[in-house]
Amino acid sequence: MPESRPALSASHRHLLDIWLGDWSVVADHSWPLQETAVLKVRSRSGEHIVKASETSHHIGREIAAHRDVLNALHDLPAPRLQFADIQAGILVTEYLPGRLLLGTPEQEHPDYFEQAGAILARLQVPGPLSDEYLDAVAARTLDGIERAECLVDDLSRRRLKMKLRSLSRHPVRLYFTHGDYQPRNWLVHEGRIAVIDFGRGAQRSWVSDLVRLRSKDFHDRPELEAAFMRGTGRELDADDLAVLELETMREAVGTVVWSHGIGDDDFEEHGRVMIRRLLEDDA
Repeated sequence: MPESRPALSASHRHLLDIWLGDWSVVADHSWPLQETAVLKVRSRSGEHIVKASETSHHIGREIAAHRDVLNALHDLPAPRLQFADIQAGILVTEYLPGRLLLGTPEQEHPDYFEQAGAILARLQVPGPLSDEYLDAVAARTLDGIERAECLVDDLSRRRLKMKLRSLSRHPVRLYFTHGDYQPRNWLVHEGRIAVIDFGRGAQRSWVSDLVRLRSKDFHDRPELEAAFMRGTGRELDADDLAVLELETMREAVGTVVWSHGIGDDDFEEHGRVMIRRLLEDDA
C-alpha cells in the first residue's frame, strides 16, 4: 500500500504563487502519518523549504519560533524565514545544503555532537522563572500514564505514579527550546552542523532538549554525551537531574500513547523501552 503524504491546498499554492512567482517542487520530504507537507521547491530566486498544513499546530509554533527567537540570532546555523501566513498554515524558509546527520557515519563522531551542543546553548534564550512549570509537566505525565492503560502493564504504571509523587517541585527557569533536538534535525555540510525544524519550539526547562538524545544517541555512548555537554558549556546539577527525570517520564509515556494513536509500532515500543530504563534505575 503506498504511503499517504499530505498535499498543498489551493490556498497554499496561491500564496506560493504570490510569494515565489514561478515555482516547482524539487523533492517531497513529508513524513508519512504526519499532517504537514514538507517540500523543497525552486523559484527564480533560488531554492526553498515549504511547510504547510491546514490542521497541524506545529506550523504556528515554527513561525512563532522564527519571529520571536531565531530572527534575532543572526549567525545561528539555521534556516531563515522568508514568508509565512500563520492563519493559512504555511511558511517558506531558505534551503540549507547538506544531509541529515541521522544514519550517516558522522553520527558516531563526538565533534558533531559538540557542535550541536554549542548551537543549543545559543538557541536556548532564557525566559521567566516559573513556579507552575513542574506541576504542569507532572499533570501531563499523570494524564499520559492514565491514557496508557492497556498499552503499559499495570505494575509499571503503578511504579511510574509512585515515582511521580516522589519527585520534588521547585521554581524552574524557562528557556526557548527546540523540542526535538536530535540528529534527525541536524544537517551536516562540509563538516559543519546546522539545525532545522522548529515546529515543537516552546518555553520549557533547558534539560527537556536532552531527553531524546539521552534515550537514543547517548545511551551506551558516554563520549557523545560528554562532547555534547562540553559544547553547551553546562553541567547538570541536582535540580537539573530531578527535572530531567520528570521530563523523561513525560516523554516516555507520551511516546507510547501518541505512537499508538498514529500506528507507529516501532516508536511505541521505544516509549516502553524508555519506561523500562526509568524503572530499572530505581531497582
